[in-house]
Amino acid sequence: MELNYLKIAETLAIIIAYLVIRSLSSRIIDKTKNEKLIQPIRSVIIKRAINLLLLIVSVIIILLIWGVNESELAVFVGSALTVVGVALFAQWSILSNITSSIIIFFNHPVKLGDEIQILEGKDYVIEGKVKDLGLFFISLETKDSDDLTIPNSVFISKSIVNKSHQEREKISS
Repeated sequence: MELNYLKIAETLAIIIAYLVIRSLSSRIIDKTKNEKLIQPIRSVIIKRAINLLLLIVSVIIILLIWGVNESELAVFVGSALTVVGVALFAQWSILSNITSSIIIFFNHPVKLGDEIQILEGKDYVIEGKVKDLGLFFISLETKDSDDLTIPNSVFISKSIVNKSHQEREKISS
């Protein structure tokens, strides 16, 4: 019986540590956002990713505390990752859009609120303001106030003119 009290205490300690670390990481991200080092929408995505990672680590530690065998846990995690991998491979376009969203998030010069032109060929140009950078789609608001969504994999493969970036350079010159 004393062993169960120890397991309960350890579990409560892990839950408290999870909540404290989650709160601290959220404050650090908010502070970074307020200092204008990252965009507000990116801070939300970063918070979600960190919270998910903390939750997964906490659940694994709690499972180990309560006596789940490490090899059984490894088999379960490996099986789950295999199923996810097969599902993503079966839906190649989904994997392509997710990968493209990561590239857009970290390396693409287009940011939320930018006025852009997407060159679809010689005679066809799509113009709009970047409204949302999602996991699968980029949302644009056109001059006619229409919402246009473009898959990330398509967006990353097109030539783009960032009118907001050009205006910022003219102002700073």
